[in-house]
Amino acid sequence: MADSSNQDFDVDETLRDVRRCLEDLLAFEGRYFIVPPASLALAPVDSDTPAAVVEADDGGSLESFQQQICDCLRCPLGQTRKNFVFGSGNPGADIMFVGEAPGEHEDRQGLPFVGPAGELLTKIIGAMKLSREEVYICNVLKCRPPNNRDPQPDEVASCEPYLQRQIELVRPRIICCLGRHAAHALLKTDSSLGRLRGRLHQYQGTPLVVTYHPAALLHNPSYKRDTWEDMKWLRKLHDGTEL
Repeated sequence: MADSSNQDFDVDETLRDVRRCLEDLLAFEGRYFIVPPASLALAPVDSDTPAAVVEADDGGSLESFQQQICDCLRCPLGQTRKNFVFGSGNPGADIMFVGEAPGEHEDRQGLPFVGPAGELLTKIIGAMKLSREEVYICNVLKCRPPNNRDPQPDEVASCEPYLQRQIELVRPRIICCLGRHAAHALLKTDSSLGRLRGRLHQYQGTPLVVTYHPAALLHNPSYKRDTWEDMKWLRKLHDGTEL
């Protein structure tokens, strides 16, 4: 006797449902997912390639993107830098820290947050029971402003697409802006740091929190307590861990 459940199974309808799901995924995830142009077919899939999930182009990694932009001269800072400071850490990190710009040490080494402020950030991340290798760290600007002055609006405008692309590639679960310049760039606000701290913001659907830049803690140790409260909150938002 035939199984009636098999008779009710409509392969074409099932494939249409799958395609609709993939189209929804495409709308949500953007260029990282593609939908086959024709109706889906039940064909063998290479074991190393997830079904229906493919990088859209050769620029789909942080490394290749870095190679594309490392010689950037879109603003005058490209003429004065020693090194283009792209970012470092886990390319698939859940937590992404964003500062304002490289300093002297970063410009010399080509890595973000490696000077005294970077050493403090490393200690903060360690106190969160994480490591720099588990998170991703970058800046709004990729080149050092002369004498470590504040980023200028035209410089931010030139570099912002690079930061946006980094966020798209890393796809963090939560972003932490270190200082008001990073917060202003991503949140499009001129609110004070005091008004931005302690609130959960959103950047294109990604939760975002704001805290003091580590350099501010070196000059004003009284900020350390508030920063640690921010970091405990960040860790709890990330995965529920209580510090």
